[in-house]
Amino acid sequence: MKLSDRKKKILQLVVDDYISTAQPVSSKSITEKYLTNISSATVRSELAGLEEMGYLTQLHTSSGRVPSVEAYKLYVAELMDKSKLTTKELSVIKSAFKDHADNLETVVQNAVKVISDLTDYTSVGFASRSEKDKIIKIDIFRYKKNQALLLIVTENTLIRDKFISIPESMTDAQIAEASAMLAKLCAGKEFGEVMKLGEVISEEFDTYREIFDGVMTAIEDYLAAKGEKVVMEGEGKILNNPDYNDSEKVKNFLSVVTSKNKLAGLLAEDSDNIEISIKIGGAENDKEIPDDCSLVTATYSASGVKIGTYGVIGPLRMDYQKVVSVLEGVGKILEDMLTNNKE
Repeated sequence: MKLSDRKKKILQLVVDDYISTAQPVSSKSITEKYLTNISSATVRSELAGLEEMGYLTQLHTSSGRVPSVEAYKLYVAELMDKSKLTTKELSVIKSAFKDHADNLETVVQNAVKVISDLTDYTSVGFASRSEKDKIIKIDIFRYKKNQALLLIVTENTLIRDKFISIPESMTDAQIAEASAMLAKLCAGKEFGEVMKLGEVISEEFDTYREIFDGVMTAIEDYLAAKGEKVVMEGEGKILNNPDYNDSEKVKNFLSVVTSKNKLAGLLAEDSDNIEISIKIGGAENDKEIPDDCSLVTATYSASGVKIGTYGVIGPLRMDYQKVVSVLEGVGKILEDMLTNNKE
């Protein structure tokens, strides 16, 4: 059944008020706060209709209404108003990235922190590992007799602490030669292009086949690993919400945030644009989210390369307007800075 414009407006007011107060919303409070030109009886009738349609629930017969999962889904899809960040909030975001736009690890940490600070929720994020990321520099250095350290610098990140096997008989001069060959073949190419070089590189690297195979395996492992780079900030902030006075709800929340692989899976998006994704816990298509949680994420990119996905995980009664505005604001400022840094 299609909602009338009045029912939509009243539902929006109920959700907004409940997000703000955490208290069930009555017809009297709506007429006194928002719809002073409409009678309480009319609003009460509309609320009853919305309850019959599954958008509102009543904890007790005499209490006000609270939004259902269906109400939150409709709210984020159609009803909520866009809010703008203040000049002070924009300044806080810019300051977080001012001197660190060339270090992706620091960018991730600062992005997650500023999102948590501005929303007052738990925030998560990870730097994407894209096949489109272009290699700027690649080097190998002897670490032990049979092991070398691989260093790869790309447009978006620095890959270090990667070790590859080398023949014990290799001299330092041969390692330098192999490193120079790698640099000549790989510098300026995207990861995806390097992975496709295959036989061409194999022929040229016939003498150093073990090194070549080790580098390819290291790149494959780097692109495949997601969970290890998940960053989180403000885990304890969930306890500031009255919705989480129930220990079972806290347990459900912790089951998600304590698993980096699970978080990485929830954050994974295929888009290269700043797109907001809102997953409502308890919704039919979002069963991986606990029933009493919501996850709002945004995927950021710079110069066509995905640089990361960031988000906020919190109660169903989340301030979605604020969260969305912060994620969009952080994304736009971050991408501008990274793009300008490459030029």
